[in-house]
Amino acid sequence: MENKNSTALLILDMQERLLERLENSEKLIETVSKAIQYARENKIPVIYGVVGFRNGLPEVSSNNKTFGNLRPMLEQSRLEDFTKISTQLAPLENEPIVIKKRFSTFVGSDLEVILRSQNIKHLVMCGVVTSGVILSTGLEAADKDYQLTILSDGCQDHHVDVHQMLMEKVFSRCAEIQTCEEWMKA
Repeated sequence: MENKNSTALLILDMQERLLERLENSEKLIETVSKAIQYARENKIPVIYGVVGFRNGLPEVSSNNKTFGNLRPMLEQSRLEDFTKISTQLAPLENEPIVIKKRFSTFVGSDLEVILRSQNIKHLVMCGVVTSGVILSTGLEAADKDYQLTILSDGCQDHHVDVHQMLMEKVFSRCAEIQTCEEWMKA
């Protein structure tokens, strides 16, 4: 049974610029919004993770195929605009936003310090994309011995089959897979 005092809800990469690249992200936003509301009503900390960089992009290596290929787009963007979280999911003033530098929310951020300081042992995750932040953060969290729940309908990938395969074949080995509704009723 879940101990709400040691649980946190992670809202990962729910940035406007990333969501606008996904088909039908409105349904995802609606589902994640319900999870956030539930967490707040039940005093479960909500922690946001966004991918972001400094001006000049000193963290973006040309050796990193994904982020290196994003460099031209990032150079044309105001970095503050790139990290903007969807308005419908916006954090409250006291909810931390960690800025990460790679797919995993643990890399280049202070997430682990926040989790330790609040004695968080159980992470409930949702975000985009499943094959990026959810995969990397989930596997790293499992390696760090966190209890893990992934909200299957609170995540989305560019490819439905990749999302399904990850939920059924990969995450099921290291996490509890639930819908948002199932998590809220548990």
